[in-house]
Amino acid sequence: MKPPALLVFLALATSLAAAPKLTKKWETEASLKVPESVLYDGARGVLYVTNIDGAPWEDDAKGSVGKVGLDGKILQAEWITGLSAPKGMALHGNRLYIGDIDRVVVVDVDRGQVVERIAVAGAHGLNDVAADRHGVVYVSDSRDKKIYALRDGRASVLLEGLRAPNGVHVRDDQLFFMDNGSLYRLAPGGEKVLVSAGKEGNGDGLEYVGGEGFIITYWPGQHDYAKTDGSRTTLLDTSAEKANAADIGYNPKDRIVYVPTFFRNTVIAYAIE
Repeated sequence: MKPPALLVFLALATSLAAAPKLTKKWETEASLKVPESVLYDGARGVLYVTNIDGAPWEDDAKGSVGKVGLDGKILQAEWITGLSAPKGMALHGNRLYIGDIDRVVVVDVDRGQVVERIAVAGAHGLNDVAADRHGVVYVSDSRDKKIYALRDGRASVLLEGLRAPNGVHVRDDQLFFMDNGSLYRLAPGGEKVLVSAGKEGNGDGLEYVGGEGFIITYWPGQHDYAKTDGSRTTLLDTSAEKANAADIGYNPKDRIVYVPTFFRNTVIAYAIE
């Protein structure tokens, strides 16, 4: 039998060896307007980027959605306008769902037009958004500490009593979500199950990147690799460069992570290697 200390060392070494690296590929011009979220649309070969522009939680109609090419060129800094503090996005078919304070704004991406605004009763801080293959849309409320589910244009509370929910992601019909910096999954019975404990607070972006791994970002600039076995590795920290790491997007075909830098007004692309 191996000594306990050696077992711990071997487990740590295996975890570190399995962790990928993030290599910077490009960074857009700084002409975005407080970008909070990026979403990859493989079918159309484009990135959607939410611009808060005004105050983070004010209903000021200054927000927008921009479009960026996969080469980092800004196609339209303000493609969809008239939003307030848009944050996370999800795509199902040709419908783009955007969390915007107390409503989910629905955009027809082929027409480039807002087609619906779904009010979420009781919400005050809608943040990240995800959709499953059936078209159920999940949206976190960071201010009221809830997660909602939207079915057929109607919102209902899925989880409440959370601490600081933000990133949401659907993998294999199962909901994963960030709460106060840690990664959880929603069990079939509705229980909140810890997947990977993380840093306190500021947990933001969440994307599944293959195998048993997720990339998790923390708003100050940390980028972690979390596995479903509970292991965790920090891959990158850009906080000293004042490059925040908000709600990331992911291109599974080319294994590229897209990071909105908030006050830096850019999106940075990193290859997972």
